Amino acid sequence: MNFCFNNHYNKYLILLFFILIACQLQEPTKNHGILFLENRSEKLAINKSNRNDVLKIIGQPHSRSVNNENIWIYIERTITKGKYHKLGRHELKSNNTLVLTFDKYGVLKNKELYDINDIQKVKFSKKNTENNLSNKSFVESLLGSVRQKMYGNRNRKK
Repeated sequence: MNFCFNNHYNKYLILLFFILIACQLQEPTKNHGILFLENRSEKLAINKSNRNDVLKIIGQPHSRSVNNENIWIYIERTITKGKYHKLGRHELKSNNTLVLTFDKYGVLKNKELYDINDIQKVKFSKKNTENNLSNKSFVESLLGSVRQKMYGNRNRKK
């Protein structure tokens, strides 16, 4: 038995090598939006860069302001798998938003980069609002129950 293992020792090493070479050393991530948004935004200079420079460096904006066409918004979001104690659930790694403001001539006047630490937790009220419009009147409730009894008896006879 020892002789058999020693003769095939090199084959086992080669097999182990091919198994381990397939292992991925980088963490699995899912990206959405413009990659490396923070690095790209550093290349933009206020009062020097214009819309064409922004389009060349970053690309088309994800959205523009509804009221003002001079405000462009770029988004970068990276999600990764959690560690073992998180049971592999997705974890938000980065969430960057870049807001660029241009003047009427197309020159960059302001740039603001919001990262994951700038996200504010929104607290929602636990109170319920009563809707008096959807409440049925007494007559509607009575007619509804009569109709239900009529159709309920029809199904039983069949």
